[in-house]
Amino acid sequence: MFKFSLKQITVFDAVASQESVSAAAKKLSMTQSAVSMSLSQLESVLDRPLFNRQGNRLVLSHWGHWLRPRAKKLLQNAQQIEFGLHDQHLISGNLTLCSSQTAAKHLLPGLISKIDSDFPEMRIDLMIENTENVIDSLLNYDCDLGIIEGKNSDGRLQTEHWLDDNLVVIASPNHPFAHYKQVTLAQLEQAKWVLREPGAGTRRIFDGAIHGLIDNIKVWKEYESVRVIKAMVANGSYLGVVPYLDVVNKLETNQLIILPTPQLNMQREISFIWRTDSGESPLRECLLSEARRLTKGRSFKPHKSSTPV
Repeated sequence: MFKFSLKQITVFDAVASQESVSAAAKKLSMTQSAVSMSLSQLESVLDRPLFNRQGNRLVLSHWGHWLRPRAKKLLQNAQQIEFGLHDQHLISGNLTLCSSQTAAKHLLPGLISKIDSDFPEMRIDLMIENTENVIDSLLNYDCDLGIIEGKNSDGRLQTEHWLDDNLVVIASPNHPFAHYKQVTLAQLEQAKWVLREPGAGTRRIFDGAIHGLIDNIKVWKEYESVRVIKAMVANGSYLGVVPYLDVVNKLETNQLIILPTPQLNMQREISFIWRTDSGESPLRECLLSEARRLTKGRSFKPHKSSTPV
């Protein structure tokens, strides 16, 4: 017989997520004393301390970190067993997806709508963050699946390439560079820029593209919102860098143009990532399968010449 219960594992997972007994109790609709007792019983039967107290926070100990992914797998399997015994769809339950802005804005509405239609028992909770925070959310167990822009180098995370996108340099039609057949590196160095914040996938790709080519770039402002960047560029004398997906549907408005910058290679990957130790997940596999179908045969490449946006 097992010495621990699913209830104890559920309490452990909630405390690990909330880093607080009181917050975990609220999440589980339990009393604080019941949560504390359940956690104490689990530590007793395992004969290991699962948390260390740091001020008002409970942070995972070495053994707690070891147990966390295994507890997640156990709870996921228990959920699937419950669905099966109650003759429900196996593709049932909640999946928390943390996505970068580009995919969240241009790709996920169609994907989530398709899943809502075809798999009505599946619920997707969406978080929108920059790439750096998506990775942190996965490593902190705040989400089940992530979408990032650019490369992932963390060995704790598994990556599946979804599609290729390109970044483009944008300007106002009234900008001095607007009608150049080619904008040089020297000209880009003299320009004023509005860019995404450090940590954003778009910013990483741009910084990598100019590395070794442009020594000093004049970053005037940094914003988390692509919409704000486009508005600043359209109404000022700035240059900006945005994903092609953010301008491809607005080619006739003539509020912005794409500058020809052949010396900059700003192709990037948009990829799914998840924890390597998370095991099999029918919900994750369902979403990945639908995502592949959504973008099959589609191209996201900008024109080679300056283009009205």
